Amino acid sequence: MPIDAAKALAAEPRTGEISWDHKDVQLYHLGIGAGVPATDPDELRYTLESRLHVLPSFATVAGSGSPGVISGLSMPGVDVDLARVLHGGQRLEIHRPLPARGRATATGRIAAVYDKGKAAVLVMRTEVADADGPLWTNDAQIFVRGEGGWGGDRGPSARLEPPAGAPDKVVERAVREDQALLYRLSGDYNPLHADPEFAELAGFDRPILHGLCTYGITLKAVVDTLLDGDVTRVRSYATRFAGVVFPGETLRIRLWRGENEARVAVSAVERDDAPVLADTVVAHS
Repeated sequence: MPIDAAKALAAEPRTGEISWDHKDVQLYHLGIGAGVPATDPDELRYTLESRLHVLPSFATVAGSGSPGVISGLSMPGVDVDLARVLHGGQRLEIHRPLPARGRATATGRIAAVYDKGKAAVLVMRTEVADADGPLWTNDAQIFVRGEGGWGGDRGPSARLEPPAGAPDKVVERAVREDQALLYRLSGDYNPLHADPEFAELAGFDRPILHGLCTYGITLKAVVDTLLDGDVTRVRSYATRFAGVVFPGETLRIRLWRGENEARVAVSAVERDDAPVLADTVVAHS
């Protein structure tokens, strides 16, 4: 089969140097919809270099710009058709606040391979550290349709019990028609998000928004709504990608406050609240 689990897990980690500066951070923030209204002091924290705060989800594109999904598909033991690949979930652990300019070492490896029957799931782990120690750890869950069924470990369930009661806050965020085209400039050039012909091959009637773009939009909503705009309070952020978003749609983001964490659910307003992000938890101080 195209995925050799034993080979993928035994492969030597890949290590490389990455760097970024304020322009990379600003471009990422614009790619997830920051800067509206453009002169709002709260938005200037994301767009103006003299006041710049780094949203922790920038870690998913920092430096190389190549997300875990793309990196994982080039690892030993993995040989699959990109059109069969979906981003199943993402977990980010923040060890220290992210600087607006940095140079670090990124070490990536396949941490797990799961057999879901009709699909395989790869967990691509990337650990990033600079001269002062660990910065963040990223786990990308890569869902490969049609590659399961070899009798391997099914892995843990990502499903959580839904939050109890009505949400504490509900906010809506409009996704621009060109949002995917802008977001992809941060490094994810998968044609699924720009090329209508490729999107059709993958089973969609038009290009879809990057899951990690929705991931960033959602974390910004949590920080701005529940954490007083303080990006340094985020400790970890995990989600399961439950559905797609099409550029031009509106995201409905439901937020539940908890003890040192926020639970989140995201849906697409125009498609009868079709689920987009599920089992979403932001741990914070």
